[in-house]
Amino acid sequence: MLDLGWTELLLIGIVALIVVGPKDLPVMFRTLGKFTARLRAMARDFTRAMEDAADEAGVKDIAKDLKKATNPKSMGLDALKDAADLDFDPFGEDDEVADEAATKPARGPETAKLTEERAEAARKIRESAAAKATARLEAEAAARAEAEAAQAPAKAPEADTPKA
Repeated sequence: MLDLGWTELLLIGIVALIVVGPKDLPVMFRTLGKFTARLRAMARDFTRAMEDAADEAGVKDIAKDLKKATNPKSMGLDALKDAADLDFDPFGEDDEVADEAATKPARGPETAKLTEERAEAARKIRESAAAKATARLEAEAAARAEAEAAQAPAKAPEADTPKA
């Protein structure tokens, strides 16, 4: 309530002991306890009075109506969830047609053709990526060789100079 820790309470107790005195301190704490009990009782009575006034004004009925209005079932959201379910048939086929479609083999000739096309496209992509990586590595190796060749002639004259 007041966020008083043990150290603050101890300090207040010491100051009260010094100011009030050891004889009157129990009487003061008893009076303070009675006063806080009366304050709590008054707060409880006030809360009850406000709740009773709200009940008389019909606030609970309005709150109940609002809860009904925001209920997903009353808003039709449950129907929307059912529509998004996987069992929903968007084309309105009969159950017999749907059963026939379910009994067909999963891989028809069209599906096999698409799978082969995808595999071929993936192979081409891998080959292209490997060719690009090889070209990049060769370019890096050529650049290193050129850099080494540029440094090698600079070192060679030093080796060719006669020693004195």
